[in-house]
Formats: sequence, C-alpha cells, structure tokens
Amino acid sequence: MKKLINDPSAVVHDALAGLAAAHPGLRVDIERKIIARATAPVSGKVGLISGGGSGHEPLHGGFVGLGMLDAACPGEVFTSPTPDQMYEATKLVDGGAGVLHIVKNYTGDVMNFEMAAEMAAEDAGVKVESIVTNDDVAVEDSLYTAGRRGVGVTVLVEKICGAAAEAGQDLATVAAIGRKVNGWGRSMGMALTSCTVPAAGKPTFELADDEMEIGIGIHGEPGRQRMKVKPAHDIVEMMATAIVDDLPYKSGDNVLAFVNGMGGTPLIELYVVFNELNKFLKGRGITISRNLIGSYITSLEMAGCSITLLKLNDELTKLWDAPVKTPGLRWGV
Repeated sequence: MKKLINDPSAVVHDALAGLAAAHPGLRVDIERKIIARATAPVSGKVGLISGGGSGHEPLHGGFVGLGMLDAACPGEVFTSPTPDQMYEATKLVDGGAGVLHIVKNYTGDVMNFEMAAEMAAEDAGVKVESIVTNDDVAVEDSLYTAGRRGVGVTVLVEKICGAAAEAGQDLATVAAIGRKVNGWGRSMGMALTSCTVPAAGKPTFELADDEMEIGIGIHGEPGRQRMKVKPAHDIVEMMATAIVDDLPYKSGDNVLAFVNGMGGTPLIELYVVFNELNKFLKGRGITISRNLIGSYITSLEMAGCSITLLKLNDELTKLWDAPVKTPGLRWGV
C-alpha cells in the first residue's frame, strides 16, 4: 500500500485537520467529526445536512458552504457516521425553519440518520425531513443496501436543495424539490481498478489488467458484469443505455449530464467519456443543457467513472445555476 498518510487509523482525523487549516470559513470539529458553516445556524433558513463514510471526497464535507450544505458528518473510511454526530449537527444548524437530512441509500447511513432525526425531534424539538437518494440503476440490492444505491445524484440534490434553502423556501418545499431531483435522476458507474482502504492495506477486490467491472458501487461493491476492457465509446453506450432506458428519458428532454471520476481517473479521460455521452444523447434527441465533469463523489483512488443524468425543467435549471461557494464546488460568487 502506497498512500500519503501518517497512520491508517488517523487518516480521517488528519484530513479534517487539513480541511480546517485550508478553509477557515468552515467550522470543523475534528473530534466529533462535524464540518459546518461558520455562520450556522442561519435564522429562518432550512438547514441542510448530509454525511457518510470518508473516502468519497469532496462528498460530503467539501460541499459545505453557501448554496449547498450547512453541515456534513464524515464517518471513518467507507463507514457510516454515528447517530450522535448527526444529532449534534442537526441541532447546530437548526435556525428555526427545520433541517433536511440528505441520505445515500446505504443501510448504515439510513438507520443512523433515522435515529438522529428521532433524537433531534424528541430531545431538541427540531423538525426534520429526510431524502434518501437511490439513483444507481446497476443493481437492485447490494452488500450495503436494500434497494438501489445512492450515488451521483446525491451531489445534485445537495446543490439544488441548497439553492432552494438559500432562497428562503420552507422545509416541505425544499424536501419536495430534493425528491423530484432524486426521482428524475439516474446513475451508473464502472471501475478499471479497485481501491485500497487504508485500514485494510490491500485492494478491496481484484481486477486483471485487461478487465473492468460495469455497475460497480462506490465502496467497491460488485456490479452487473465483469468483462474485458473496451473502448470508451462502448463503455458509455452500455452505461448510458441502462440509464436512459430506466427512467425513461425521451426525445426533446433537457438534461444535466454529470460525468464523475472515481478518484484515480484523469480529467482528460472524463472529457473523452463526456464526448461519447454527448454523441449518444444527441442520437436519442436528448439535449445536455448543463454539465458537471470532474471527481466529486469518489472511491479513494479507484480508476473508473460514473454517469448521472438529471432531467431538467426551468425550476431545477434555475436552482442549479444559483451561486455556490464551497471547497468542492463554486460558481456565481
């Protein structure tokens, strides 16, 4: 294992210390593992919280700031944060308008967020709504989930709900917008290599040099199919077909196309993927009116990518375009 770390058991602690040093506009509680806006809570504004295992950066801590999250709770690598973390974060960001939990559909995350919401309601009187993202079309159940996994659309929910909350929308409205985004979004990923969890010290799974896995999860969960490596054109066609046929998207639709790197994929390859995706969608009469290209929900150093499509209307487009200022995403400010 070759990694730029000090001690495998201290990776998250040291990374949070680095985040705090790099971004003094954030309030980073290293011991309790809570990342929050320095201005939290904002009176009268719906608070947004997300969280999950570390190793997927910049998700979630890198999306704390203006126009996105009010707080994030990182767990250990690929491990859910605790209910106590999310309970404390929920109280921290409550400005009197309630708090929205944005949860990826992994069993530990869902269970712990539910416990935190109950604690916040009963002990602190905080009104909490929850959105569970489940956009991965690759598999119905996996090692970590009942139902579909929550993946790339989580980033889009955090951005769009963040804009709605920033604009003063109430909790029910912000939650309804997030559920619409989840319902109108679909994703699928693939891997060229495994990743290595620091505490494990060895790859999560083995892929031969000439193999790839289609439909992989962000923790290295198995996908739909293992096969010989193919050109980008063929890979995109397989994933995009599964995504488009699932909703289904139709000719005349406008979409946000999110091509995401899994942590070890250079940007030049992501643009090759985006080019193939653009050609594929044009052939279906679908227009990419917004895009996001880069590594935003990763799996440590895994080589591979995911594709997320979100059907857009005027409301969602306006919210996507709204200003955002976080360590991982910034425009319009």
